[in-house]
Amino acid sequence: MDFTPTEAQAEARDLAARVFGDLATHERLRAAGTGSDPELWKALTAAGLVAAVSELGLLGLVLLLEEQGRTTAQVPYAASCVYGQLAIAAHGTGEQRERLLPGIGDGSVVVTGAFPAQPSVRPSAYGGSVEPSAYGGSVGPSAYGGLNGTVPVVPWLRDATHVLVADAERRLWLVPIGEGTSVEEVELTAPWSAGRLTLQDAPAEPLGPDPGPDTGSGSGSGPGSGTGAYADVLATARTAFAGLQAGVCAGSLARAVAHTNAREQFGRPLATRQGVQLRAADAHMDTEAIRVTAYEAAWRRDTGLPYATHALTAAWWASEAGQRVVHTGQHLHGGTGADVDHPVHRHFLWGRQLDAYLGSGGEVLQELGELIASGS
Repeated sequence: MDFTPTEAQAEARDLAARVFGDLATHERLRAAGTGSDPELWKALTAAGLVAAVSELGLLGLVLLLEEQGRTTAQVPYAASCVYGQLAIAAHGTGEQRERLLPGIGDGSVVVTGAFPAQPSVRPSAYGGSVEPSAYGGSVGPSAYGGLNGTVPVVPWLRDATHVLVADAERRLWLVPIGEGTSVEEVELTAPWSAGRLTLQDAPAEPLGPDPGPDTGSGSGSGPGSGTGAYADVLATARTAFAGLQAGVCAGSLARAVAHTNAREQFGRPLATRQGVQLRAADAHMDTEAIRVTAYEAAWRRDTGLPYATHALTAAWWASEAGQRVVHTGQHLHGGTGADVDHPVHRHFLWGRQLDAYLGSGGEVLQELGELIASGS
């Protein structure tokens, strides 16, 4: 294993740190509320930090997401890179890559993912037809008639132009926001936006080639099935969001360290107290565990090695350790940490929301155990 960033990855990480550091200020974050910061999004895309992800790989993206997490920047960066840039680059057809990746890279196309724990979305009867203009591409005569169903919570849905939807058969579909889609805002504990997505014969295209109708044999045939496309995109997302959680935790801990060094009690900085030092040390070790497991899973994907169990391990650390760290960060601020307008509170909210995103600790641990037991 070698987690040393390449020269390109290191340069991209440093550039991302500058962009996020300059624009994701506390004042701008307060002004954004639950929405995105359009100026920051424009700066990221103009700097090539979305388009470059295909070349930087998942490890490169994890490094960039750490920098976003440190500042809790209000942009759909993780979602569009995972469900758009990486998913389409890995599993899309040549035509889909040519049509969609440039727009994702320049920010005019924003993709988010609808991957509920219990997918209920289903396509209409096979054999219908969809007009090419419905989603900007061409569809053969074997296209499905549309998707139907509801996904209760989809992060960054308000910003998205497209959604990558997993249906009940674990097939992947690209759905443009528009005809046949209804978006209802949903309030989260985190400040970033989310929505309830309802599909009613929504025009959709399978991610990747359409091999024909599902035979019902459970063999994974049908549109958007690919070879492990669903499993790969889900594992990629879990790894990437674990990297984002590592940044959220690092930012929270950095604020706590600065506060306890500056705050004095009985003539001594709080940071000199053994109890404070132990809490901070435990939080540091938890943060490093999230980071290294995310690095390992990402590195293995980039090198073509099996990484399903490693992605689940990173997701477990991001959930279990992540909530401990953001609680510690808030606790070490004392009474200041109870102020919902304090910057550390944003880290707390982000950490708690990422704790359960794509599966809570108990859920991913059960999935990991079943995967190990099956010998997969």
